[in-house]
Amino acid sequence: MLRGEGVLINHKKLRRLYAEERLQVRRRGGRKRALGTRAPLTLPQAPNQRWSLDFVSATLTDSRRFRILAVVDDFTRECVALVADTSLSGTRVGRELDAVIARRGRPMMIVSDNGTELTSMAILRWSQLTQIEWHYIITPGKPQQNAFVESFNGRLRDELLNETLFSSLDHVRELLADWQDDYNTVRPHSGIGNQPPCTYARLTASAMQQDGTLRCVEGSAPRPVASPSRTGSNEKRIPPIAG
Repeated sequence: MLRGEGVLINHKKLRRLYAEERLQVRRRGGRKRALGTRAPLTLPQAPNQRWSLDFVSATLTDSRRFRILAVVDDFTRECVALVADTSLSGTRVGRELDAVIARRGRPMMIVSDNGTELTSMAILRWSQLTQIEWHYIITPGKPQQNAFVESFNGRLRDELLNETLFSSLDHVRELLADWQDDYNTVRPHSGIGNQPPCTYARLTASAMQQDGTLRCVEGSAPRPVASPSRTGSNEKRIPPIAG
């Protein structure tokens, strides 16, 4: 029983009156999310066919947290971007991807997890404007389905983030640039025949031009009538991609 101005009101009657007058508090609906696609993925067969994207978090010496946006080419294993800041919204992610595309070319597809920034309407608008397919890993909470960038993130954390005391964001960005250059140009990668990613990318591009297929995303050369002979070629052979 509820008492109001000396009158006792049964709570059931009060609820009925609220319902009749439509005075109930409206429940908020769920936040709109970008849907993307969730079909099973096949392995990429050329550079820029598929990029993987994910975030890594760490802390400065003054306890401020920062995040790193990592973008990896799944075919060449190159790290195409490492962006550090205290906040990385969906809109900022789109701007950073635009900068990478301006210097490297467009990917056919981008793969990510279901994080808040990556399922935002800003990302959906960016994907529609650029006409680049955005694919979310099949099952939420299964990071192994985004294995390429997850493996990269493990190396980044073990070799740099866990071993370094960062004093400022400028310090973070400087060390990230050095580590990215070493990862791309010096360090051998077992998944691409123990070659550095940049070396593998150059050899792959050379082999594709020899074959006449130009399977890269932006390639426009026609396919040859007959495949060129490889007899007597002195060019290095491209090792098979590890599954």
